[in-house]
Amino acid sequence: MQHPSFVILYVENPGHSATFYQQLFAVAPVEASPGFAMFVLNSGLRLGLWHRQHIVPATTLDAALPAGGCCELVFQLADSAALEAAYQQCLHKQLPVALAPVQLEFGETFVVLDPDQHRLRFYVPGKM
Repeated sequence: MQHPSFVILYVENPGHSATFYQQLFAVAPVEASPGFAMFVLNSGLRLGLWHRQHIVPATTLDAALPAGGCCELVFQLADSAALEAAYQQCLHKQLPVALAPVQLEFGETFVVLDPDQHRLRFYVPGKM
C-alpha cells in the first residue's frame, strides 16, 4: 500500500487561507487558483487548501458548520525553548489560541487556529 502524498484542508476561502499559510510557513504556494492552493514544505509534506464548496464528491459536513476543528497539523519541536519561541511567534501573529502551553501525557504542547478553525498543534515529545 502506498503512503499518503499530501494533506488537504477544506477551507472557505483558498486565497485567504493561502495567504495565512504563506505567512506562517514563509513559502509561496506552488499552485494557486480561486478554488485550490498547494504548498510544498521543506519537510516534503504537501499541503492542499480546497474550497469546501468545490469538493468532489461533496463531503457530508454540514455546510453551515466551519470546515475546521476536526483535524490537526502537528509541528514537533526539539525542546521547551523552541516551544516557547513558537508560542511567542503565534501570539505576535495574533493567532487564536485554543490551548495555551501545557504538559499533557504525550509531552508539552499548545494549539492555535487557522482562519477556518483547523488546529495547529506544536509539541515537544515527553520522555518515554
